[in-house]
Amino acid sequence: MTKIFKQLGRHWAACLAVVALLIVQAYCDLSLPDYTSKIVDTGIQQGGIESPVPDTVRSTTLQALELLMSEDDAALADEAYSAPDADGMRTLNPDADTAALENAFTTPDVVLYMAAAKNAATAAGATDTVVPTAYDLDAVATQLAAASQAPGAREMLQSQLTDGLAQLDETVADSLSSQAMLLVALEYDAQGIAHDVQMSYLLRTGGQMLALTLLMVAVAVAVGFIASRVSAAIGRDLRRDVFRTVVGYSNAEIEKFSTASLITRTTNDIQQVQFVCVILLRMVAYAPILGIGGIMHVASGNTGLEWIIFVAVAALLALIAVLMNVAMPKFKQMQVLVDRLNLVSREILTGIMPIRAFSREAFEEKRFDRANTDLMKTQLFTNRTMVAMMPFMTLIMNGTSLLIVWFGGKAMDLGSMQVGEMIAFITYTMQIVMSFLMLSMVAVMLPRAGVAADRIDEVIKTPSTIHDPAAPKALPADGTHGVVAFHDISFRYPGSDEDALEHISFTARPGETTAIIGSTGCGKSTLLNLIPRFYDVTEGSVTIDGVDVRDMTQAQLHDELGYVPQKGVLFSGTITSNLKFGGDHITDADAEQAAEIAQATEFISAKPEGFDSPIAQGGSNVSGGQKQRLSIARAIAKHPQIYLFDDSFSALDYKTDVALRRALKAKTDNATVIIVAQRISTVLHANQILVLDEGRIVGKGTHAQLMESCPAYQEIARSQLSQKELNLQKEGE
Repeated sequence: MTKIFKQLGRHWAACLAVVALLIVQAYCDLSLPDYTSKIVDTGIQQGGIESPVPDTVRSTTLQALELLMSEDDAALADEAYSAPDADGMRTLNPDADTAALENAFTTPDVVLYMAAAKNAATAAGATDTVVPTAYDLDAVATQLAAASQAPGAREMLQSQLTDGLAQLDETVADSLSSQAMLLVALEYDAQGIAHDVQMSYLLRTGGQMLALTLLMVAVAVAVGFIASRVSAAIGRDLRRDVFRTVVGYSNAEIEKFSTASLITRTTNDIQQVQFVCVILLRMVAYAPILGIGGIMHVASGNTGLEWIIFVAVAALLALIAVLMNVAMPKFKQMQVLVDRLNLVSREILTGIMPIRAFSREAFEEKRFDRANTDLMKTQLFTNRTMVAMMPFMTLIMNGTSLLIVWFGGKAMDLGSMQVGEMIAFITYTMQIVMSFLMLSMVAVMLPRAGVAADRIDEVIKTPSTIHDPAAPKALPADGTHGVVAFHDISFRYPGSDEDALEHISFTARPGETTAIIGSTGCGKSTLLNLIPRFYDVTEGSVTIDGVDVRDMTQAQLHDELGYVPQKGVLFSGTITSNLKFGGDHITDADAEQAAEIAQATEFISAKPEGFDSPIAQGGSNVSGGQKQRLSIARAIAKHPQIYLFDDSFSALDYKTDVALRRALKAKTDNATVIIVAQRISTVLHANQILVLDEGRIVGKGTHAQLMESCPAYQEIARSQLSQKELNLQKEGE
């Protein structure tokens, strides 16, 4: 986990921008339920009336309300409105003290409305409450105006009103207060503007909701864009770091990790980290903000239903804990199984020809099926576990909604909650639960991503055993170049108990060809690989012009070498791009000359596009001999001082082999040539032949000398050459 957050920390500015945008998004998201509550409670139930103080009021209604106020409140109300116009309409002044007016108007509004409702019931001869009309309001206002003419009438009304309110309990008083807007609605209806007021409120509030929604969408898009860029940049950086590290690995590190595992770590593992980085920025950062904001909104209300949220969250956390304990070990195992599947797939695909030749298709299919089935079973287990979570999540969320509706309905019956408040509470509860759900889903993904991050970090932090010296030495500026010397070297592979090479000493000089021959597995290629430092010697030293190869930079060392591997390797591109692989200094003329020396011109010219002919991945569209000749030409085009041929002529026929070596001899007169070979014919004319047997030099000299003094060489010669050829050679000597 820390490694993933470390990667995010490199992009701290973008992460801070994401957090800021998520705060804006959460604000919009948390504001929408409040607006929904306002539309339901105020816009629909209260006709769009937000205050018990009417914006416009008729003079008769205001006089009736003032009779029900104290003298101070009545004076305040009278000053708050403009003088009556021609129709007797008074308008609220913009600078009026609204808070003080609400306290003054609330109780008179309720009393006047109840009086109008009683008048309507009396007129209808009903005993139940009847919804009053503007006529009933006018009738009550007229009665109050007439009654107010009697001496002491105002004081008597105030006394009766005070005594009546004192007898009401707090719940009933709150219920009556919530009905204060009914009088304002009745007054607007009498003025004929009730519908306009309601529509104005709904359009205004709906417009604000729409603006918040559009802002939230814009912010969500911006967050997604930034998060995607950050995760893509993290993926790019990790791939670059891994590739740069792997390119610097020696063969020991490559073998330690295996090619299949390195491919998995560079692709699948980095994709896991990249995906979880997006989730972290989009969900993990958003969930706490949304959850805390939802809790603050719920706590600020007086619904008394907060305990339902705690029950829901506790049930959710318990479910997550159980599922995590069940699924977590399988998530950690999954990456190992992906590695195994990639390894088997790579082996089968690269070895498809011998598999077919030995009719082992059925066996390999079973081997692949085993690896594939193991991965499938693990994925099925984890997927089923995660799928099992969803019904329980749905049960918890629906159960939470049911509890809110049940207890919210009771609160509404008591008059302590309105419909819109309950809707908002349900929405906030779902947001809080969803925030915990998002965190739980991320908690499921993080372990697998954490394993992937550890595997990537292991590659990046594994140092190469082959590295440049702190103070590199340069080759001599004058004198002979290209003298390769082995000074009593021994070499042991990492993890091995025995030396692969023991006490090897020889010198290869410019203008000479040094050949290394011996039985399979005797260490010929290993010996050659010590010169370019594919491995470092265990004991002794390898020098070029007197400088230990370990004291040179690898770039400087490799600039001196032209290496042709045992297995010809070509890269996708063209023939020209492969021949110029040794550096930008190689010209077209150099490439063509190298191809001619390597006896490759004939088959290149036969192709329609010549040197611009495409080379498929791995050189799959050319034969083994053609691939080997192009590999040799690639080394020649570089004009190195030292040529290293690791059994590079094995795929050539004898005629091509002879022509190539003759042309190569003329080209490399001033260069050091070291050849590893299996065939006697390849090394016959070498200036120096080393015979290896079980990692030791058992013979050194020319062909003629070795035929006289080295039994191992004689055995190889007799196994490859007829007695007649051996006799001809003796006669030629």
